[in-house]
Amino acid sequence: MSTLAITNARLLPVSSPAVDGTVIVEDGRIAALGAGVAPPPGTEVLDAAGAWLTPGLVDAHVHLGVHEEGEGWAGDDTNEMTDPVMAAARAIDAINPLDLGFDDAITGGVTAVNVNPGSGNPIGGLAVALRTHGRVVDEMVLREPSGLKAALGENPKRVYGEKKQTPSTRLGVALTIRTALAKARAWAAEDPEERDVDLVSAALARVLAREIPWRQHSHRADDIATALRLAEEFGYDLVLDHGTEAHLIADRVAAAGVPVLYGPLIVSRSKVEVRRRTPAAPGILTRAGVEVSIITDHPVVPIEFLVHQAALAVKHGMDPADALAAITLHPARVLGIDDRVGSLEVGKEADLVLWEGDPLDVRNRTLRVWQSGREVMHRGADGEPVIAPR
Repeated sequence: MSTLAITNARLLPVSSPAVDGTVIVEDGRIAALGAGVAPPPGTEVLDAAGAWLTPGLVDAHVHLGVHEEGEGWAGDDTNEMTDPVMAAARAIDAINPLDLGFDDAITGGVTAVNVNPGSGNPIGGLAVALRTHGRVVDEMVLREPSGLKAALGENPKRVYGEKKQTPSTRLGVALTIRTALAKARAWAAEDPEERDVDLVSAALARVLAREIPWRQHSHRADDIATALRLAEEFGYDLVLDHGTEAHLIADRVAAAGVPVLYGPLIVSRSKVEVRRRTPAAPGILTRAGVEVSIITDHPVVPIEFLVHQAALAVKHGMDPADALAAITLHPARVLGIDDRVGSLEVGKEADLVLWEGDPLDVRNRTLRVWQSGREVMHRGADGEPVIAPR
């Protein structure tokens, strides 16, 4: 792979202060960056002409490829709602990389995502972190599994309540989760040579061993308190997905050291659980000491609007630097891929986005997008995005 120098750019590294300068990309990784960096001889040079360069954006909670847009029931593989405990189900087995949403992600500057199963089950299955450009999903994987999805609150209560089976209440949902985790803990303690094959317990045992995080869908403050209670009881690494009312108990969330993936933001109050949804919450949580990521829950909010949600959070009091971190470095850290992506640092993979100006100004579009140093999008002569062949 040839060496690329992007010069005369406004660099937003996220992990360090903004600076005007150059980024050097060699063999798909950032080799150098800063104000005094000069392109080596023979380097391909791209003059950014003052455009802004950021790391690729990261959305840590989407249903890209498992809930395809414009496909109806045929493209909806989000929830396997035939058993409350589907811990062994894997999102990777249902992802269509040709889902139109992947092109939207690239156009919106999103280079990495975490694809989750849905929230219809108390325990929904294993998530996977992916790049957003590729031909076969196995070639796009950044981490698999990247967590185990579980859900508290209205969704599993409604799904199984309508079937007249357990769980039909919040206490039944918590019991279902607790029972499965207790069984997995006992299974893991057995002699590996003698215990039965149990894919569900094996998946849950990875959470209990802290190999992967427990991704807890929860909106209401009381459900968030239940999530914290269960995590303390079983001793796993908890991530709060959505966390709509987390700002109401921000001190408890911060004291537990639990990150919150907040969102989606640009939605109506479609159910009781989200009636206290507010774009001020990411800033409130951040100021309380909680590490916040902002998510779209695509296709609930189209993924290309991830950066617009961050801008909305800024409008409602979040510091711009924190908002940028909430769609780059923080979600990369939650996914365990921050050693590779999420900031502009020497040695990291060159997932880069060139913007017309400040990305938190919604008037500014992406100009070019790279993944591991390969350009996957540029603007054509008509200003429309051109996606590289897969």
